[in-house]
Amino acid sequence: MLTINVRGENIEVTQSIRDYVEKRLSKMEKYFSDDSNPIAHVNLKTYPSKGTKVEVTIPLSYMTLRAEEINDDMYAGVDLVVDKLERQVKKFKTRVNRKGRESGSIKDIPLDDVSAEDAKEDESQIVRTKRLSLKPMDAEEAVLQMEMLGHEFFIFEDAETNGASIVYKRNDGKYGLIETNE
Repeated sequence: MLTINVRGENIEVTQSIRDYVEKRLSKMEKYFSDDSNPIAHVNLKTYPSKGTKVEVTIPLSYMTLRAEEINDDMYAGVDLVVDKLERQVKKFKTRVNRKGRESGSIKDIPLDDVSAEDAKEDESQIVRTKRLSLKPMDAEEAVLQMEMLGHEFFIFEDAETNGASIVYKRNDGKYGLIETNE
């Protein structure tokens, strides 16, 4: 049974909004086994420009499903988010099944009702492989390198920690840093 927590920022979550979100997200229950007890965290935001943002996060023991959508119509945003979440589940299940077939055993992941037909349509394919050597630098230099290359992210060796790190450009135009635990 999927538990759904709905929270609103700059908006009062009315019973009709809550019912719509619960109705749409209940479609996701068919993908989870009865013993997994997932919890969906739904965050609804409104902006002064009358736009809305719908964020849904479903943390599971083996992965986290997360989708967000910005739309003028909140109900349409909820529909689009649920569609994104379903695609993520199908993609994950396809990947697990493919790896299971390759290694000779299929892992017992508590996701149900993903047909082979659905899985084929969402198969991921690696179309290019690139090899690189990580250069020691600090995060600011990595951002400059990323900007010079015109990329959305840049992988580098942190000069202080000697660990691999990634800088990336966020949707708000600022930068993020991902550091590895050594």
